[in-house]
Amino acid sequence: MNYPLLFSPLKIGPYRLQHRVAMAPLTRMRADRSSFAPQELNAEYYRQRATPGGLLIAEASPVMATGRGNPATPGIYSEAQIKGWRDVVDAVHGKGGLIFLQLWHVGRVSHSSFHGGALPVAPSAVPITGNGMMAMTAALKAGFDGVEIHGANGYLIEQFLQSHTNLRTDRYGGPVANRARLLMEITQAAIDVWGASRVGVRLSPYGIANGSGEADPMPLYSHVIQALDPLGLAYLHFIEPRSSGAGRAEVNHQNVPSAMVLFRPIWHGVLISAGGFTGDSAEAAIAAGHADAIAFGRIFISNPDLPRRLQHGFPLTPYNRATFYGGEEVGYTDYPEYRELEPA
Repeated sequence: MNYPLLFSPLKIGPYRLQHRVAMAPLTRMRADRSSFAPQELNAEYYRQRATPGGLLIAEASPVMATGRGNPATPGIYSEAQIKGWRDVVDAVHGKGGLIFLQLWHVGRVSHSSFHGGALPVAPSAVPITGNGMMAMTAALKAGFDGVEIHGANGYLIEQFLQSHTNLRTDRYGGPVANRARLLMEITQAAIDVWGASRVGVRLSPYGIANGSGEADPMPLYSHVIQALDPLGLAYLHFIEPRSSGAGRAEVNHQNVPSAMVLFRPIWHGVLISAGGFTGDSAEAAIAAGHADAIAFGRIFISNPDLPRRLQHGFPLTPYNRATFYGGEEVGYTDYPEYRELEPA
């Protein structure tokens, strides 16, 4: 067997994973364009990638209509969306897999065309209001195994965290502790609904996606991680800086710090890391104690049976970036599983 550590069990919250190959949350823009509800096609996509005891983190889903920044992204704030996600969850559970939902608000990374002409919500313009709390209970109603709070990639929570996007002078702005307040309040709200052991948080220290980037990330993210550490969360999930902003182009930033290496010493729970990993680098990260599980993105798109391929050394199908966003089954559910040659 290849990668014995990657294919060893791991306890995350109340769940026991059979392997440590997770699927990263991946925006694919294939929800119904009127209701923003997941469709049968979405359920099939997640079903294909589910494995017994394997963790899938479902794509970022706006917690309210004003949190949207892209077309055809599934939401989690209406009955139609709950029903659509319920079908996805049932498909994953039917194969023995686990699935968390990533909760999303894009903040300033949006456009007035998504909001009937109104300006997007951002930390230094409009305070947070709306039905974000409802999304917590909606995800529970849809049957997910847990939720992940999206605090990365320059979206709303990270806009509050970082000093160049948060110019507020109230209790949500200024010192690091104030700028971290929104994340901590949202995390606590999720814990109140789900229990801490079924809540994860995703961060991107040293990331540069969507205009993000703190001049000196260490004080900010050290404070945030130390504040999250005693809460007993299911996991902390890093996007490694070498892959920050990789959604729209091939990037592999060189000579950048490693989030998992820098912050592992102050995080005592389960740590998931994502960003351009191969089987070899994933195994090495776990062997070194830098991470407990590795989330794969792009190669999970084109290899629905990725855990099996890595475990047995089967070749990987290359992905087609042109089909990442929008469309139907092409580049989504039409990637085949690997078939071994029949013996002669």
